[in-house]
This record gives sequence, structure tokens and C-alpha cells, in this order.
Amino acid sequence: MTNPRRDVASRMADAANALLESLDASQSDLARWPFSDHEERTRFFYTPTDHGGLPLTWMRPHQHRLTHRLVASGLSRAAYTTLTTVMGLENVLDASEGWTSTFGRERGRDPGMYFVRIFGDPAGDDPWGWRFGGHHASVNHVIVGGEVVGTTPIFLGADPASTPLLGPHLLRPLGGAEDLGRELVRSLDEAQLHAALLAPVAPTDLVSANRPSFGLGDGDLPLPLGAVWRQQFEGAERARFDAVQTMTETSLGLTAEHVEAVRLTREPVGVSAGALREDQREILRALLDVYVRRVPDELADLETAKYATDEALGALRFAWAGGLEAGEGHYYRVQGADLLAEYDNTQRNTNHVHTVWRNPHLDFGIDVLRAHYEAGHLDPGHGHDAHPH
Repeated sequence: MTNPRRDVASRMADAANALLESLDASQSDLARWPFSDHEERTRFFYTPTDHGGLPLTWMRPHQHRLTHRLVASGLSRAAYTTLTTVMGLENVLDASEGWTSTFGRERGRDPGMYFVRIFGDPAGDDPWGWRFGGHHASVNHVIVGGEVVGTTPIFLGADPASTPLLGPHLLRPLGGAEDLGRELVRSLDEAQLHAALLAPVAPTDLVSANRPSFGLGDGDLPLPLGAVWRQQFEGAERARFDAVQTMTETSLGLTAEHVEAVRLTREPVGVSAGALREDQREILRALLDVYVRRVPDELADLETAKYATDEALGALRFAWAGGLEAGEGHYYRVQGADLLAEYDNTQRNTNHVHTVWRNPHLDFGIDVLRAHYEAGHLDPGHGHDAHPH
């Protein structure tokens, strides 16, 4: 019998080793990183900031291909297509802004500013992992004992969320996340909607933001837009972010009361999936697929199996904030003990989507690594008592 986690890990290791072997010394210094640096390893971003690692723009074409091979090894075909489409939208976004954004670089909206970093040695026996990220994308995988043990967080966003193509159709890379979420909330009866609706106005971003692992505290609120960057802005740049934040909140009619209502708590809030009708549970399962089927099919099958029964699905809760009609700012989350799927579309006149799939216990492989080290396996450079942050 095959082991899906081992099979996928083997493909990842082959791709990672091929990429590393192609790098020169200066490239390797950026791409290779100690697995024991848990602070860096459990850091992720979704803004156009330095994500940490070797950017595509510093690679030769063959190395681009090897990087994409690695990225594809950690995603389903649909997710890989979505991610590469998201990367291409940087050009569309640059055009919409008049080719002016810089963020301290020569070009601020740049499809070459996506970074790969490999933690540890994929050719060895110790834990290792890899990360690929840039604006509106973050993919994180951890391998322990030759098996993939952590596949989250996986973030995908789109700006613009919807943009014209030639002909009658729109380009909507994350349209499924929006349409299925709205279909579910609009299917709720009065009592169900009362339980699901947290606030009539949505927050300006994901409540979990990019907090590391489930470094999410019990009661976290959304972060300011300028805080989800590696560098902290000062002076004119800080003023610009604050102005965007104020403008967005004002246009939405967002108040402190609305923000308070969407606090992220360890105990999920919203309508229980156990209170949904069968047709509503099918919509919820389809919505979950938009998130958990971001990983290779073999791993996605293991994830969907967790919610195959109505009893297991019933442990999840669905919560919504904002308007119910297309074009109105909206936010939702599906949450359970081992799952957090979050979605927000409020920025740029409701044409800027953020989505993330996280696991409170397995983001960056945290719980598996803790057990691994407690079993006496040495955490290189930190000793037996070191644990992931």
C-alpha cells in the first residue's frame, strides 16, 4: 500500500534537491536556511514585501523552471494554475496603478519578486521544509521522517479579484471561494443566519492576518494593513498606509463594534454545520474543497476524509460578516479544532480577495515537530529542549 505523505515528500525532495544543485554560492546563501531557525521558518507574508529567500528575478530561466517544479509538487494542478495566475496579476495591478508603486524597490508590482527558501537538507534524514511566497501567495510545507506533516498555512489572494478578459467572461482566480461562500450564507434560514452573522460590516482583512503558527491568541483582532510586512514603515510610507486604512474603513462604515464582533477565538463561533440541512452541508463541503484541495490530490483526499461524515462536519462552524449581495464587502470563516479557512473581500471597492487555509495544530508542522523533539531527536543547533515557536 502506498503512503501518500511519503510519496508527495519524495517528489518534493527530488524537486528541492534539483533546484539547490543548480544554484551558485550567492543564490544558495539566500535559498538555503537552517531548519532550526524556527522564527524565520514560521514566518509568512502575503503583501509585496521581502518574503525571505531567493527571488525569481535573481534566477536563470532553467532555475525558474526548477522552482516552479518544486512549487507544483506541493500543490494540486488547480491550485498551481491559480497561484501562477495570481502571480501574473501583478502586471495587471501595476497597470491599474499607473506603473507607479515601488515599496522601496525598482518595481513594486513585480511577478519576479516571488521567493523560495528551503529549510534544512532535503537530501538528509532530519526534518526539512520549504516556502514559496510573494504578493498574494504563500505555500509552506514541512517534512518529518520522510513524510509531509505540515501543509499549512496556504494563502492565495487576488487583486483584482475580477477583471475582464476578451469575450464575455471574467478572470476570477478565487471566484469559487466567493461564490460558494455567498451561496451558503444566502441559503441560511432566519435562525441560521442569526447564528452565522457576526457583524453587518466586514473587516478590512483576514482576522488571523499572518500571525505565526497558531500564534493566534484567543481574541485576536485584524492587524493594521501596514503591519503585515517584513519591514515596518515610517514617515511618509507609514502615513500612506494609515490613510489607506482610514479610507477603507470609512468607505465600509466599519466601527470598533464591528471589529470587536469578528474577534478570532479558539472556540469557533457562527452557525454549526450540524444545524445545516443536507443541501447546505453539500455547499459547505464544496467550499471546504476550495481550501483543502490546494494541496496535491493524495493529501487533499486525506483532508476531505476528515469531514466525510455528518458528525465530523458538524464540529465546524461557519461565520459571516458584511453584506450578502455581490459587490458588498464581505468576510467569512469556517473554523473547527483542526481547521481555519478565512476569506475577506473589502479592499479596492470589493475587488481584492484574501484567502487562507490554516491548521491550529499543524501549521508549519508544529505539533508533529514538538513530538519529534520530545522523543529525543535533536533539533540541530538548539538541543533536545528546543521546540518550534
